[in-house]
Amino acid sequence: MDRAGMASRVICDSLQPAAAHELAGTFLSSDLQKVHFANSGAEAVEAAIKLARAQGVRRMITTKGGFHGKTIGALSLTNNRTYQDPFLPLLPDVTVVPYGDATAIRSELASRDERAVVFLEPIQGEAGVKIPPTGYLAEVSSACRDYDALLVMDEIQTGLGRTGRMWAHEAENGCRPEIVLVGKVLSGGLVPVSALVATSEVYAPFDRDPFVHSSTFAGNPLAMAAAIETIRVIRDDDLPARCAAVGADLLNRLHPLVQRFPMHLQDLRGRGCLLALELNDEGTAGELLLGLLDRGILVNHSLNSGSVVRLTPSAYLEPSEVGQTVAAITNAWRVSRPMEETGYEECSCHC
Repeated sequence: MDRAGMASRVICDSLQPAAAHELAGTFLSSDLQKVHFANSGAEAVEAAIKLARAQGVRRMITTKGGFHGKTIGALSLTNNRTYQDPFLPLLPDVTVVPYGDATAIRSELASRDERAVVFLEPIQGEAGVKIPPTGYLAEVSSACRDYDALLVMDEIQTGLGRTGRMWAHEAENGCRPEIVLVGKVLSGGLVPVSALVATSEVYAPFDRDPFVHSSTFAGNPLAMAAAIETIRVIRDDDLPARCAAVGADLLNRLHPLVQRFPMHLQDLRGRGCLLALELNDEGTAGELLLGLLDRGILVNHSLNSGSVVRLTPSAYLEPSEVGQTVAAITNAWRVSRPMEETGYEECSCHC
């Protein structure tokens, strides 16, 4: 902050290419080398839509439960009428298919000769941490290659270690997106920053004219410095491995609650430090969320699934803090159910 006086699209600051280099280096695929910085996840989605349109692709395919943002383009891909209806009409020619069904995407691609772009989350976050069947991502990628469709992998919530590996889509070797969207953790949560990372071929329209899509503060020096250091910490501290360990510990300790109280807790699922508690109704989920906040446990609701409370713990969570979290979840039930109904006993740690 002491030396960064301005952000400019005319005079390139050295931090921007350095941040791009660090980010591109996190991917297993050497094809993903072109980086376009933005300020938010929705902005990165908009950039992907425009990049597809710059190549004549206007037909878009998205999935039920998918969440990609609330700006007009991103909202067109976000399958939730609550957020869409007040702003109709949105972008045309958007098809919604079931999530986790690769055959549905293949059938939709085969139904028309017109080229398409597919927007997909490797794990649906706002839908309540929906994890697709094994092989789904690779099958979708294969279908896109067969029909010359672009595949955009929205890793804004799942990327940079959150799910126990650097990028969630890399869990399947056959998944090869042309575009990956990055956000949220990219600055460590400190400064607004996001990015679109693409192959050279797909990125070509933005390369030919960098001013065809730009934003005043995108790639500003402060955001780039934050991104560089965040990526280095993720790599040096091996945060993907930490996320995998913390998430596994938390899942193991929480599973007995599902078996003990199936009338309230329908499911527990997750990967790495992205976990979901699925309750029997939205009211119970809301009361659990408030009960956990009262006990000092920071959790999320799910915009596309009101009965799901999401846990997104820090990769640095200590075993004792995992225990504190489990105890808080156990006792928080008492906010919404009388003691005699739940059968819960007072937690030994009195949290």
